[in-house]
Amino acid sequence: MKRVEIYTDGACKGNPGCGGWGAILVYNGREKELSGGEAHTTNNRMELCGVISALEALKEPCAVTLTTDSRYVTEAINNGWARGWRANGWRKADRSPALNVDLWERLLDLLECHEVTFVWVKGHAGHPYNERCDRLATAFAERFLPAAEPKRAETV
Repeated sequence: MKRVEIYTDGACKGNPGCGGWGAILVYNGREKELSGGEAHTTNNRMELCGVISALEALKEPCAVTLTTDSRYVTEAINNGWARGWRANGWRKADRSPALNVDLWERLLDLLECHEVTFVWVKGHAGHPYNERCDRLATAFAERFLPAAEPKRAETV
């Protein structure tokens, strides 16, 4: 099985608001950058989209170390919560409905194909790949923002 490192981040201008995600895949010394986004979304959806899109880009089953600053993603997977939500009809332990079910379904299906180890890293703390992913995500989110109006000179 090929060993791949993946780094992801999501961003949102407002929450909900304009969002973007960024991902970097590293294999055999080569890097591939991916990004995308939506005009109206949430930060957690963008975090999930980055992870999903990166895993979907793999052409065969791989052993993946996936590093993200999203506790939402890492804790839901590493603590077994997402699988538990699915087993309970997409209800959390407190019986409230789980959010982002469409994306969790896709991610859990991808985890059946790949051996993925999720690693949390503190965001905005100087991790080079996390910082690059943040720039990719933010740049994509900003594509959805309205253009700033030119400033007008005041008359006296």
